[in-house]
Amino acid sequence: MAESARVVVGVSGSLSSLAALHRAVAEARQRDAVLVPVLAWHAVGGETAYRTAPCPQLLTVWEEAARRRLDTAFEQAFGGFPAGVRVLPLLVRDENPGRALVRTADRPDDLLVVSTGRQGRLRRILHGSVSRYCLAHARCTVAAVPPSELLEALERAADSGEPMTLPGAWTARTAA
Repeated sequence: MAESARVVVGVSGSLSSLAALHRAVAEARQRDAVLVPVLAWHAVGGETAYRTAPCPQLLTVWEEAARRRLDTAFEQAFGGFPAGVRVLPLLVRDENPGRALVRTADRPDDLLVVSTGRQGRLRRILHGSVSRYCLAHARCTVAAVPPSELLEALERAADSGEPMTLPGAWTARTAA
């Protein structure tokens, strides 16, 4: 296995990030590369608030919660860590996930895989788009994985309160 070949992927636990994780595992297998799943985490309330009232015990709890979230993402996506791929999970303490990913994928021959999943308007205003940040700042190739049609249909249904319909899918209707 080529030690310098790495596929870095952002993992948050969202459905979109699980799609990116699947793509990253496939890329790591194809390239015979090390998979580096990155979960960025920060102190609850933000780093500024933590600096004013530090509590190392709480920091340990938050980091462990981040570790469980990363493990859960692999459980949900694959039933555990995938066989046949060398995985080096990484937790990065950073309020800006895009920055954490770009700093990790710092080699020109790295591949950075990110999801382009939909965010709420408020989250996008407050935190910006992780994929846009990575595309603008990365010094390596970035693969932006769009959400699947199923995920988009689920999100539309959740937003509208209407039953879910897939493009090209038939729906059964009952007579009243």
